[in-house]
Amino acid sequence: MPDRRLRTVDLARVVGLSTQQIRNYEDAGVLPAAGRTESGYRVFGEVHRHALLAYRALVRGYGPVTAARIMRTVHDGDVPAALALVDEAHAGLHGERTALRATGEAMEALARQAPEADGTRAARGLRIGEVARLLGVRTSALRVWEAAGLIAPPRERGTRYRLYGPSDVRDARIVHSLRRGHYLFAQIRPVLAELRQEGGSEAALRSALAARAQTLTARTRAMLAGAGRLHAYLEIVSAAGTTTGSTAGGPGPSAR
Repeated sequence: MPDRRLRTVDLARVVGLSTQQIRNYEDAGVLPAAGRTESGYRVFGEVHRHALLAYRALVRGYGPVTAARIMRTVHDGDVPAALALVDEAHAGLHGERTALRATGEAMEALARQAPEADGTRAARGLRIGEVARLLGVRTSALRVWEAAGLIAPPRERGTRYRLYGPSDVRDARIVHSLRRGHYLFAQIRPVLAELRQEGGSEAALRSALAARAQTLTARTRAMLAGAGRLHAYLEIVSAAGTTTGSTAGGPGPSAR
């Protein structure tokens, strides 16, 4: 069956876009190059419709920037590089899940290990040796964590001794717990930032984590749907034996 010819307006109606947006997509490489009539009008085909549907599906999961890069790379004829962009996006999402899990684990550890008595003692300010004994670590570990920017206990006036308040002890507990779980400093920083952003409130952080988990799940499903559309489009492109799908020029419906 010959490829059905589509005018610019026909393609725009597929997803409710303007004809100008379709032209922009072609110019940006999001769509393969269109065929042209002898008078210079664009002529699209089914391959363009599938490309448009694939791009719109990718946008929902990968965002417009990554989706456009993927489609441009496909139309440049480098499918492996396009798939590498997909892999990179999934790896980024996995990193977000890892950080989310680390934050949840830190919160659970905090609930198990931080009795109220600790907060009472820390309220007056604990010296580094006291915190080290409380956590069961060396003072050198606390200094390394401080040098890495994970904790920042204030200094006592005059003596310049470190004084750990309740929030400092909490942060040290979280670092200690995650380090025991083999988390890297780079993975621990966003956990602490998340807790501080919520004003130190465990309830607020738990609520934020639950919302973040739902968001990640929705993104994963959207990425899977987008990847499915991309796979279908690549099959069509492969069957056609071209990455452009251009329609030969000649008389026919026209829309610049």
